Amino acid sequence: MNLPTVWFCAVAVLWIGYLFLEGFDLGVGMLMKIFARTNEERRVLLNTVGPVWDGNEVWLITAGGATFAAFPRWYASLFSGLYLPLTLALVALIFRAVAFEYRGKIASARWTAAWDWAIALGSFFAAFCVGALLAVTTTGLPLDANGDRVGGPFAWFSGYAVLGGAAVVGFSLVHALAFLALKTDGEIRSRAHLAFRRWMPLGILPLVAWVVAIQFRSGAWWSWTLTAVAAVAAVASWALARRGSEGRAFLLMAVFLAAGAAAVFSAVYPVVLPSTLSPANNLTVATASSSAYTLGLMSIVALIGLPLVLAYQSWTYWVFRRRITLGSIPSAHNVVPAFLTRLVSGRGATEPPVGA
Repeated sequence: MNLPTVWFCAVAVLWIGYLFLEGFDLGVGMLMKIFARTNEERRVLLNTVGPVWDGNEVWLITAGGATFAAFPRWYASLFSGLYLPLTLALVALIFRAVAFEYRGKIASARWTAAWDWAIALGSFFAAFCVGALLAVTTTGLPLDANGDRVGGPFAWFSGYAVLGGAAVVGFSLVHALAFLALKTDGEIRSRAHLAFRRWMPLGILPLVAWVVAIQFRSGAWWSWTLTAVAAVAAVASWALARRGSEGRAFLLMAVFLAAGAAAVFSAVYPVVLPSTLSPANNLTVATASSSAYTLGLMSIVALIGLPLVLAYQSWTYWVFRRRITLGSIPSAHNVVPAFLTRLVSGRGATEPPVGA
C-alpha cells in the first residue's frame, strides 16, 4: 500500500468535506447582509447553522493537521508562503465566531448590526482566503530548491488566487441558498428557492473555470471524467431546483463540489505544490511526505477517530433536522451575565445565579 498516496487522498477528502459543510455555513453568514431583510430573518438564518457551524470547522482543523503530520514539507512551504491570507482567514474566523456568540446578548439595533457585519465580512474573507489557498496549492508558488518562497509577501497573489477565492465565495453563496430552501419554511424558503434558481449558474461559474483550467494544465482522462460528472450534477441540481425538489438539488450540489474538487486534486497528483520557478522544485507526494512509520501510525488513529467524527456530526444534523420559521424565533431580549445580576440585586457570591 502506498501510504503517501493514501494520505494525499485523505487530505483531499478532508478539504472536500470542509468545503461542503462550511460552504453553506459561510454562505449563510454572507447572506446575513444581502439576503435577510429584517432582524427576525437574520435570526432565522443564524439558527439554521447555530448547532453545526463550529462542528463544521473541525474539518478545516483536521485538514491542516493532517497536512502537517503527513506532508510536513508541503505544510511548511504552503503555510509560510501564504502567511498573509492565512492570518486574514484566521482573524475573519475569530471575528465570525465571536459575533455568533455576542450578537444576541443585547437587544439593540446598533449592537446587532455591528455583529451582523462581523459575521458577513468574516464569512466572506474566510471563504475567499481558503479559496485562494487551494487555488495556489494547485497552480503553484515561486518556490526555490529548498521549498522556500521567493519574492515579497504578496508573491502568492495571482489571477488563480483571485479565481480560487471567487470560486469558494460564489459556491458558498449558492450552496447556502440551497441549504436555506431546505432548512427554512415560509417566505424565506420561497425567496431562497427563487434566488438559487436565478443565481446558481453564475455562482458556480468561477469554480467551473478553476476546474477546467486545471484540466487543461495537467488533466488526465480520469480527472476529465470527474469534471464531466461535476457538470452533469450541476445541471441536474439546477433542473431539480426548478421542479421544487430541494433536497435532491442540495445533495447534487454536494456531488458537483466533490467531483469538481476531486478532478482538481487528481489532475495535479502526484504534485502537492508546484513551483512556478522550475518544475524541478515541485513538491510531490513522495518528496514531501513523512516516514512510513508516521503515516502508518496516523492511519490507525484515523481509522478510529474518523468514524467517531462522522457519527457525532451525523447525529447533530439529525437532531436539528427540522425546518425553522419566523415563528420559531422568540422575542429579542437582553441577556445579563449572572455575576452582574448578583451585584445589582445584592446577592452573595455563594447564592445561585439569577437568570435573565
